[in-house]
Amino acid sequence: MGVAPLTQTRILACPTHDGLFDLLSEELQRRLPEFTGGDLDQHLRRLRMLPVGLHAMAVVHPLDVSITLDDLGWHFGNWPHHDYSKETIWALRELEAFEQAELFEQAYALAQPHWSMISTLPDDKFSGWYYGSAFAKATEPLTRRFWQLQEIDNGLLGYWTRYARKYPHKVAMLSVVRNDG
Repeated sequence: MGVAPLTQTRILACPTHDGLFDLLSEELQRRLPEFTGGDLDQHLRRLRMLPVGLHAMAVVHPLDVSITLDDLGWHFGNWPHHDYSKETIWALRELEAFEQAELFEQAYALAQPHWSMISTLPDDKFSGWYYGSAFAKATEPLTRRFWQLQEIDNGLLGYWTRYARKYPHKVAMLSVVRNDG
């Protein structure tokens, strides 16, 4: 038997952050094939077929990984795609992570003059260019602030659960109530 679909009732009945986060993660894993790189346009099309809340969560997840392991500037090296970057700004705003959206938007603007390097250097050459670059230096204060925000209420992933509780209808299917009497 497979995992039960995520419903508004299941969201509202989940008492803890960790439990709800697990439900949301399971639903995303159930609905999306694992993205291992490749065609970001196709990946975005798949994401846009999700309910708006899950869509936003799935878009923001790679940023959470990037900011945890690296920094804002490095995120663009991992995800060198204009539409994905714009989708990330939208997703942060949708999840009501407004300060993070502003920081990301500023970093994206700083990336523009360096986009040819960001988008064309192979992974093994990117770090040699990036560390010490004007772009890395320019994004450093934005990254520091982002890291501070990550220490509050489970960081970006905390927005997932707060959003799901506030807007369960944007995340899950309606629950079906059966009345046999």
